[in-house]
Amino acid sequence: MPTFALPARRRDRGSKATRLTRTLGLTGAAAAALALPVVGATSAFAAPSAAPSAATEQVTLQTQGTTLDSWIRQSLTIMAQRGIPGSYDGIYRNVMRESSGNPKAINLWDSNARAGIPSKGLLQVIDPTFRTYHVTGTAFDPYDPVANITAACNYAAARYGSIDNVNSAY
Repeated sequence: MPTFALPARRRDRGSKATRLTRTLGLTGAAAAALALPVVGATSAFAAPSAAPSAATEQVTLQTQGTTLDSWIRQSLTIMAQRGIPGSYDGIYRNVMRESSGNPKAINLWDSNARAGIPSKGLLQVIDPTFRTYHVTGTAFDPYDPVANITAACNYAAARYGSIDNVNSAY
């Protein structure tokens, strides 16, 4: 099983960041400082999709590969087909900040976690946001790397115009 290293040094200060870094170092998981809040779509680029039902169920593509590079490339292909903007660099930068590339990352310490909805996966999406912005054709699982990336990019497109415009926890 691959190991995921945390950044050697964190720029921001504060006791929460220090505790989080120590906790993550001990547990081996990385997590975001903040999760994605649920916000209605504000852009024509990204229309939220409903949870799959028996009447509207579509073929779900299998996530291919075991590397961050393969997950980002597969996500970009799906995003291009659905008109969701974003670039490799924008996704990579945000993944590294949010989870250090760990698709099983979970944040168990912030206000969302205390409310029972921890952020999960590569781009640290909370379940309500994942359900709202899930992209049809990807797995309905926030820990699936491609589903997590595409849902987060769909949300970022609706909220910020593109994942490329996100430069801090969102």
